Amino acid sequence: MNRIVDQYGNAIEKGKLSTPQTAEVAILKNAFLTPWINGLTPASLADYLYRADQGFLQAQHRVFSDMEERDPHLAAEMAKRKQAILNLDWQLVPPTDATAAEKANAEWAEEAIRNSIESFEDLLLAMMDAVGHGFAPIELEWHLEDGELLPVYHPRPQEWFRLSVDRRELRLMDGSTDGAELQPFGWIQHAPGRAKTGYLGRMGLYRVVSWPFLYKAYAISDFAEFLETFGLPIIVGKYGQQASAEQKESLMQAVTDLGHDARAIMPVDMQLEIQKITGGGASGGTPHLEMVKWADDAQSKAILGQTLSADAKSTGMGSGVAKLHDQVRLDIQRADARQVSGTLTRDLVYPLIALNRGGLTGLKRCPRLVFDTNDLQDIAVYANALPNLTALFDIPTRWARERLGIPAPEEGEEVLKTPAPGTKADKVPVLAGLAALAAEVAPAISPAAPDQSALDDALDALPSSAMQAQMQALVQPVLAAAARGASQEEMLGLLAEAWPHMDQSALVESLSRILFAAELFGRLTANGEVRGA
Repeated sequence: MNRIVDQYGNAIEKGKLSTPQTAEVAILKNAFLTPWINGLTPASLADYLYRADQGFLQAQHRVFSDMEERDPHLAAEMAKRKQAILNLDWQLVPPTDATAAEKANAEWAEEAIRNSIESFEDLLLAMMDAVGHGFAPIELEWHLEDGELLPVYHPRPQEWFRLSVDRRELRLMDGSTDGAELQPFGWIQHAPGRAKTGYLGRMGLYRVVSWPFLYKAYAISDFAEFLETFGLPIIVGKYGQQASAEQKESLMQAVTDLGHDARAIMPVDMQLEIQKITGGGASGGTPHLEMVKWADDAQSKAILGQTLSADAKSTGMGSGVAKLHDQVRLDIQRADARQVSGTLTRDLVYPLIALNRGGLTGLKRCPRLVFDTNDLQDIAVYANALPNLTALFDIPTRWARERLGIPAPEEGEEVLKTPAPGTKADKVPVLAGLAALAAEVAPAISPAAPDQSALDDALDALPSSAMQAQMQALVQPVLAAAARGASQEEMLGLLAEAWPHMDQSALVESLSRILFAAELFGRLTANGEVRGA
């Protein structure tokens, strides 16, 4: 039997794959969840983050999990970020110059993932948990089904892990000093692309939003205390100087009853006044709520790159701001999709093919899981532009299909097409009707006028090389931009910049001369001054 190796060329022991690695770690079997966020202070939060910098991740990630449970705004923004990837279609793409076996591997693996692996969308959501925590560990348990080894996945909490002594590798906490290395083919270990240098424990967005969370918690706590003190109007009872102790006690009881029950009795010579609370802090708790608003905006910016999608409100600056914010959202979605696709190719597709089909010795010839992140809303623009661009460039059909989201037809599959010139009229009813109409009116149509024929012949005789050279000079900036490999968005910007510098003077002069000659020829012909045309 051929030896099975992992993505890095190391041999795999298939016998260990049927049992999850965490099932053999005794300290994890008895792990109980204890909230660490109760009584959280700036000092304790700083201590948890510092301990994570040293490789001990448990406290940090326990706090992170509690944060999302207790902050509705944070939970909502993270849900938007996580679920955005679920709206994208995906496929397995064979490697470049794929053999028949490699194409078959890609087809088999895609079918297995779509039909045999349970709740693939839940797997994607579990992987997106890495956005906040910095990594998302999903354990794989392989089982035999109809002769094929297929995985069942189990998301594991981040607090089960620690960093190695050198803080370069993630290890499973098993009571040892350095932790246990993760079993090959036993984990989908997703860590998003790192926007900054540093250790794995510092990569998650929750590190960034933990401080706004803490400040917001203080503001809400203070605001709740303010409401408890000043939420009800202040009731002042007034008594005369000669009032007895019993009368004062009676007045206090009346004030108390009025505050709780909105009803009370008192002697007629006593007074009650309800004081209206005034002042900046008491007029609705503005400073507290401003702090909450700041914290919410800070979290939205960190997670989604913008704040407009958090609240449905008008910006007062037109639709341009909304489009800009939406573009930021799409950029983040595409980046997340590329990173998740890389992890799935490495930790799911490769093991799936290696265990069931064999023949893989590394990631280079492994099919890639690719998400479709193309924006298909500009299909009308492409439809108008492509016929003109084909005169200037050799455009691969594959490129156009990818941009427009139009799949290649299967063999023998019916396709839509425009009837080619020369199509027999009896095969297309519309063309058959036009042909019959043309046959009826043909005798009434006179041959082309001699002067028009002469003008057409003169235009056909014009040398095309000069016009082609003038057109080449006109579009030279565009060709230069395309040669640099600019993207669609960059090309649009470059076209706008290049337009003022396009030299159309030679072409305009030639066309003006042709139009002048044609008009002069027409006038002379109409006046009978041109003979024998």
